[in-house]
Amino acid sequence: MNNYVKGIYKKTIYQSDKGYTIGLIKVKETNDEEVEEYTGKSITITGYFDDLKEDENYIFYGDATEHPKYGFQFDSKKYEKIMPNDKEGIITFLSSDLFPKVGEKLATAIVDHLGLDAINKIINNVEVLYGIPKLSVERANQIYEILKNNTESHEDVVYLCDLGFNMKDALSIYHEYKANTINVIENDIYSIINDEITFTKVDFLRNRLHIEDDDIRRVKACTFYIINELIYETGNTYLDKESIIKETQNYLNIEFAENEFDQIFEELQDEDKIEIVDEMYYLKDMYLREEDIVRKLKKIKMNSKTVYKKLDKEIENLEIENGISYNELQKEAIKKALEKNLLIITGGPGTGKTTIIKAIVALYKRLNKLSYDALIHDLALLAPTGRASKRMSETTLYPASTIHRFLKWNKENNTFAVCENNKDKSKLIIVDESSMIDINLFSSLLRGLTSNIKLILVGDYDQLPSVGPGLILKDLIESGKIETIKLEYLYRQDKSSYINILAKEIKENNLSEDSFKDYTDYRFLKCNSPYITESIRNICIDLIKHGYDYKRVQVMAPMYKGENGIDNLNATLQEVFNPKSDDKKEIKISNIIYRVNDKILELVNMPDENVFNGDIGILKDIVHPPFSASGKTEIYVDFDGNVVKYLPKDLIKIKHGFAISIHKSQGGEFEFVIIPIIKNYNRMLYRKLVYTGITRAKKKLVLLGDPEALQIAASSNYGTERKTNLKNLIIECFEKKINIYP
Repeated sequence: MNNYVKGIYKKTIYQSDKGYTIGLIKVKETNDEEVEEYTGKSITITGYFDDLKEDENYIFYGDATEHPKYGFQFDSKKYEKIMPNDKEGIITFLSSDLFPKVGEKLATAIVDHLGLDAINKIINNVEVLYGIPKLSVERANQIYEILKNNTESHEDVVYLCDLGFNMKDALSIYHEYKANTINVIENDIYSIINDEITFTKVDFLRNRLHIEDDDIRRVKACTFYIINELIYETGNTYLDKESIIKETQNYLNIEFAENEFDQIFEELQDEDKIEIVDEMYYLKDMYLREEDIVRKLKKIKMNSKTVYKKLDKEIENLEIENGISYNELQKEAIKKALEKNLLIITGGPGTGKTTIIKAIVALYKRLNKLSYDALIHDLALLAPTGRASKRMSETTLYPASTIHRFLKWNKENNTFAVCENNKDKSKLIIVDESSMIDINLFSSLLRGLTSNIKLILVGDYDQLPSVGPGLILKDLIESGKIETIKLEYLYRQDKSSYINILAKEIKENNLSEDSFKDYTDYRFLKCNSPYITESIRNICIDLIKHGYDYKRVQVMAPMYKGENGIDNLNATLQEVFNPKSDDKKEIKISNIIYRVNDKILELVNMPDENVFNGDIGILKDIVHPPFSASGKTEIYVDFDGNVVKYLPKDLIKIKHGFAISIHKSQGGEFEFVIIPIIKNYNRMLYRKLVYTGITRAKKKLVLLGDPEALQIAASSNYGTERKTNLKNLIIECFEKKINIYP
């Protein structure tokens, strides 16, 4: 069992006498890509469990499945309770400012020597410290005196631990409230809730403090918790009152009068936790971000435009130098990008967006007479993902970065060093794959930029939306207030390519009989579900005979599990493209065989290794002890010349890449694409997903399965509608001659 889900167990829906359980778990972490999209959300979990406790952390091992009646769920064969890391907390305490000259290294040595009861042991007998290497008697006595003189803090921390908090949380709470800790806890434990001390952690302890289920403090805290949950589960930037009340009552399993909820909403607004505007219920921060985006975009747009002499001639010269001919829309996009301060360039795959970016950068350098170093100082090429930024750098031949890296994200406290008070000095900002940017990231980006810039947003809003809240690119375009160039001419394939026609038909829900005929670059093969995998196998065998290898062929599917899921397809295609042989090393981990020359997909971002989620590489070597430097088996994967080492424990970071998910394909392109489309995929049959998959094909596309399934996908609007007010705010603000938001 290679797949796992870590999360908070929420509630039991059903449990048989023999222990078979159906419950809900809120996903915190997973290595299963099919579950990944539910991170931060609740999913159904099934299996035989003993005594699962609500609101406690567990790790479940198993597989995601699609139940014919109950839909998507995670079937667990094994599970473990995740115990609080008290060791980490004690080390944090002993290495805090309270203990001068006791760093993390020494604190770790103390805990390793004395165990988890280290603090009590020291208070009771200082001599227990004397045998610890590199700890002088003088320093030991100092630690003892500090602990003895801070007995109150120690007692409060112990109280919190006895109540049910782990050491790390207990120390955090005490650091916040000091001598008032116990009073705060006993008067209103829900008041301590923050990003780390969550509602579920606190609510789990209510019985120990004799708090009634319908206590107004509990209902209020839960209401705010539900608002947060719904915002990030739905992708909306605001909610309606009815859905908040309904979900809160369902969660608490109590009835609460509407007027009492009105009181709660009023208090939450007074506390600046929410904002209510025209029956739109926002998180306060989300409301401020929407307005902030509008205000900053207007400031950028209102700056004086740049005038370049003989720009048409310069574009013509660039065409001659590069042996290229831009169409009229491309020329218009290049000119407006250089002249205006705010521009959107949108269009489907193959319409020349990357070509335009390269032209904009080249002409900006030439027109401003910049050296390479000076251009790098002025220019920021950005994308929301590491994979997209890497591709941007490769195609433009200039450094590109993720937005997070550009803003100098601090992972520990989730803050950006580049911000309102420390702005970046770049003058030309080009952001690719803008459809993937959510409201939080876009707002943070704008806060880190001066208003005296050129900002160019590039993307295709018909592709999959951002994981986080908002539909930024769609709202900006549909406002009609931001200059937008919509590219239509196709370069990726010949104009007669049916791949492009099919993509347009999918996008417009306008499939016809022609959509299922054979063309030079596209075929739809009717195939019943039981024969899908075998059919794909036979197609790939035939492609090998015609000179194709797995670097040129990419199979994609919407789901991981089942007979036609990605996992099974990978096992089948491994034997087609990279069969077992005596001269190929291999290793078996959790029933999965990794073999030299396998196609490998990276599942997480590893910026220090310059490898990112979605990157595809080749397994180059497997080195076993005693020949490995680490003394453990080492697996080496080559990502286009960048060789990365993995240990067996790291293999949860990779999967085989012969078949990948359509989500992972976003931003990539492949010569020959094969996609099964069957009704068994059920919830994954929606327009944006299939459109994204189809448009990954550069030259050849094969769909196989059920024509009706493709019709279902084309007619599904899932992922296209979210509750946002950004478009309306832009219209309202930009139509005024003054900035209506101070």
